[in-house]
Amino acid sequence: MNSLKGSEKAYYIEKYTIQSLFSFDISPFVQVFQFEKGDFIIQEGSAPEYLFYMVEGKAKLYVSHKNGKVSLINFLIPPIFMGEIELLNEEKYSKSIQTSSKCICLGIAIEKCKEKLLADAHFLKYLCIFLSNKSTAHSTKYTKHQAYPLENKLAEFILLSSHEDIYREKHTEISDYFGVSYRHLLHTFAQLSEAGMIEKIKMSYKILDREKLQALADEIK
Repeated sequence: MNSLKGSEKAYYIEKYTIQSLFSFDISPFVQVFQFEKGDFIIQEGSAPEYLFYMVEGKAKLYVSHKNGKVSLINFLIPPIFMGEIELLNEEKYSKSIQTSSKCICLGIAIEKCKEKLLADAHFLKYLCIFLSNKSTAHSTKYTKHQAYPLENKLAEFILLSSHEDIYREKHTEISDYFGVSYRHLLHTFAQLSEAGMIEKIKMSYKILDREKLQALADEIK
C-alpha cells in the first residue's frame, strides 16, 4: 500500500469528486491509497481505520469458515464503499478484501470525523441508496446462479475477473463459488476453449474472443 501525496492525491480527489457525497468539507480527512495486486485492503477480523471508497481496479471479497475453509463471496468493482457496515455498527470487519489488480482507494479516516459522518444527512442518504443497491445486486446474483447454465455465468466471471485479458483464478475456489463440481468447471472451460473464446496458457487462460464471451454474459442480463 502506498499513500499518494501532493499533485497525485489532488488529481484523484478532484477526478472522482468525492466531496459531492458530503455536506461538510471532507478534504482534511481524505487520503489516497494505491494498492498493488495481491494487497489486502482490509484484513478479516480487523477494525478498519478508514472508510474506503474504491475508484479504480478490482478486488475480491473472502470469508473464512470455522473449519478453515476460505470462500470467495464476490468481486468488487468501483465505485464502491468498503467498511461502511463497520462505520455504522462499530464492529470489526468480518471478511477479507484482497486486490486482484492495482487499485486506487480514497480513504476517509474514521476516528477523525466519525461524528460528522454519522450526522451528515446528505452522506447517509447516499449510503442508504448504496446499501440498497448492494442488497439488490446480491439477490440478483443468487437468482442468476440458479437460472442460467455455468457457460453463461463463467463467461461473465472471466470478463469480470481477468486482468489485461488474462484469467488466473483458482479452479477449486471458483467451483466452490458457483457451487459446481471441479469436473463440471473444467468441462465448461474446455467448451469455451473449443469455441475459440479462450486459450489455456500454463496456469492461466487468455481471452481470444471478447465479443463472444460478452454475448454469453449478456444473455444473463
